[in-house]
Amino acid sequence: MREKAVILLIIIVASGCAQRLSSTGGTSSSSTNIDRGKKYLYYQRYESAKDIFKKALVSNPGNLTAVYWLGQALIHDKDSMAAKTLYQKTLSTNASAPLVLAGMGQIELMENKPDVARQRFESAIELSKKTDVEVIHAIARANVDAPPGDANYAIEKLNSVPKLKKRDYKTPETYLILGEAYRKLINGGAAVTAFNQALSMDPSLAEAKYKIGKVYLSQNNPQFFLPAFQDAISIDSNYAPALYELFFYWFERDINKAREYFNKYLAVSDNSPSTEYDRTSVIYASRDYQTAIDSAMAKIKLRGEKSDPRYYKLVAYSYDALKDSVNAKNYLDQYFTKQSMNDFVPQDYVFRGKLLSKFPGNEEETLASYQKAVDLDTSLPGKLKIMTDAATFAAGKGIFKHEAEWLGKIYNVTKEPSNRDIYDWGYAHYKAGDFETADSIFCNVYIPKFPTEIFGYLWCARAAGAQDTTMEKGTAVEPYKRLISFARASGEREDYKSTLIQAHGYLASYYANVAKDKDSAVLYLQNILKLDSTNESAIQYIEILTKPEPKAPSTPKATRTRKKSSAKK
Repeated sequence: MREKAVILLIIIVASGCAQRLSSTGGTSSSSTNIDRGKKYLYYQRYESAKDIFKKALVSNPGNLTAVYWLGQALIHDKDSMAAKTLYQKTLSTNASAPLVLAGMGQIELMENKPDVARQRFESAIELSKKTDVEVIHAIARANVDAPPGDANYAIEKLNSVPKLKKRDYKTPETYLILGEAYRKLINGGAAVTAFNQALSMDPSLAEAKYKIGKVYLSQNNPQFFLPAFQDAISIDSNYAPALYELFFYWFERDINKAREYFNKYLAVSDNSPSTEYDRTSVIYASRDYQTAIDSAMAKIKLRGEKSDPRYYKLVAYSYDALKDSVNAKNYLDQYFTKQSMNDFVPQDYVFRGKLLSKFPGNEEETLASYQKAVDLDTSLPGKLKIMTDAATFAAGKGIFKHEAEWLGKIYNVTKEPSNRDIYDWGYAHYKAGDFETADSIFCNVYIPKFPTEIFGYLWCARAAGAQDTTMEKGTAVEPYKRLISFARASGEREDYKSTLIQAHGYLASYYANVAKDKDSAVLYLQNILKLDSTNESAIQYIEILTKPEPKAPSTPKATRTRKKSSAKK
């Protein structure tokens, strides 16, 4: 009897294990396959990953983990529609699969349906009883990867990863996703800290070093991102993403070096339409523009509507290099109609702006393209470069109002704006005829920040004077007096001479013509002579103002008598 009881217990335990394996959708063998597929995703080998997950589903169609990861591979391989179809089909027969719900929420985020997605995520958390780390990772990953995703929500969920039985269930993956969330929030310091935490937990994690490099890349800091990418390769020579970043960095700097990294990348990555495109781009970087055009056009002809939209952009760049702006614009327009909104990069809009600027009448659209580039760029140096290009373009076209707007944006995002930043901003408003704003910038921003430089005082006075051309309001009197006081306190340097003559002349004119105070007017004219004893205008007007007024002519006596007698008559 006792032996039968033991056998029965073993059967019950085995049955329970089988049930648990069935509910998660896998066996130890399928679990191994899932891990292999995830490893291919880690190396960004999406074709290989898809193949593994598809085979796992063939052997076990109910493997919900394989469903989720196949969807992720499809999304990364830019086939979100296939991922959506897969997730929807699975949920139609298993509506309470937490991982698949998280995947569907990611698709809905990509479709800009954040409220619907949030409901999916919360349902997934409840169904997994708030303790499934993989579900939390999937939800956080979705909010990080999808542009409309909420990085703060991702951080909140990652920090809620439970501690059970005094064991921290956070893994290196937790910190990788956490770092990506901080990077999305443009919090580079917190991102690097999270990536370093992942690396401390797993020193073989080349991805952590790579992502640290991506943080510094977003800051346009090659002093740090290049060593980080090199370190990633040192940790794992097969880590293709780091090799690709080094290829891309050298692409426009040293084509031979770029080609070297590209060949290494090809050796450890899947052959895909994307790598075919990169092969053609290397031809462009080699300055063989016509061959690049021919190669790209051949790919477009071969694949038709399924061809990579970037081929159109490559043709546009090649025609632009050949000084054929008409064809360049034609193919770039086609690129913008074919490319997915989520796949545009800031430089796409910068290039579009530069092309549009070559055709008169497109000034507003050109500046709108620059604005889209700024909105898309996540790095401050990148934003500043685009803003500067936009301001330079507006100035070159004489659109000073827009120049002033862009320079104002530059000022607002610059941590420590220079005196030149403020001067250019204020002067652009002055050129645009917006004297009131120019006055505010020079008087209230420039002078307080740079009180030992004359330009703030000078243009404060000029902007005030431009608002009162008749001098009747006297708005520029005090600013010009303040300009003179500054110059005197500075020792009336020789290079201030013409500025002081102008300031004294303005005040002399005001007191002579508006205030009717000749003595004050003469005093300011005499100050001009102290600076330039031969100033003819000052000499002339002093003479006029100090010349005695002629007496009124008296009426002859005889005339007065005749008028009087006439009156009597």
